[in-house]
Amino acid sequence: MTKAKIAWITDSSASLSQEFIEEHQIHVIPLHVVINNEFYKENVDITEKEFYERMKNEEGKFQSSQPSINDFVELYHKLKEEYDFGIAIHASSVLTGTYQSSAMAAEMAGFKLFAIDSQIGSYPLSFLINKGIELAESGLAIEEVVSRLNALREHTRLYLVPSNLNQLHKSGRVSGSQKILASLFNIKPILAMEEGAAKIKEKVRTEKKATAWLLNQLKEDLAKNIVKKVAILHANDVDKAAEIETLINETYPKIETAKLMLITVAGVHTGVGTMGLSWVCE
Repeated sequence: MTKAKIAWITDSSASLSQEFIEEHQIHVIPLHVVINNEFYKENVDITEKEFYERMKNEEGKFQSSQPSINDFVELYHKLKEEYDFGIAIHASSVLTGTYQSSAMAAEMAGFKLFAIDSQIGSYPLSFLINKGIELAESGLAIEEVVSRLNALREHTRLYLVPSNLNQLHKSGRVSGSQKILASLFNIKPILAMEEGAAKIKEKVRTEKKATAWLLNQLKEDLAKNIVKKVAILHANDVDKAAEIETLINETYPKIETAKLMLITVAGVHTGVGTMGLSWVCE
């Protein structure tokens, strides 16, 4: 029996390395970042680093925008000629309409597609893609691959600590009075991705306490699960990310770590200097 040829599709919120994309022939549709109404394709016209540098140094409006449905339709017409079907894993449908556009475009193009709403983004999304490829290559039925990936979503973790509430205020996520109070009392909210949305999980007074809280979440998960890798997420603060990475390496020497730039679909709300941790319980 001939093995089915599968196309793997995702978007630029997946934090995949160029090497991985090329090795596994992943089809990545870029999200758009919008700076003062100017549209840029993420990682094509502008890098995440460039985006955060401009956010830090320029006044104005910084947003993200989902890809055009036509980008997907065009892709799926091409893939239909070469592949039996596709598996698309996209960023949370609460954060962006990319998942919905992808599924709709496949229907329009007449391309058989198994679309998965990861309910998250960044490192956990890249983990799901990697795991999916691994499962498919092991010979598992495609329906079982999709089922296992959907089940894995509950075991993903992504926590973010904005450096301040300026961008959350600009994007309408917190009020002006909340911003002032947080600034006066040096309160830092800790956001967790749950059921596809960012929710305030905890409020702490200092950066040190925020880091301690994050590490405690990791400790609790490690007591019950296997965690092989932890991603340190940062909105263009490499030095701070390196500090946290060192702390994790010293505390948990057997766990692999990686520093990743925070995806802009999250960074447009949390702002420059945001730090975070992410892992998947296996």
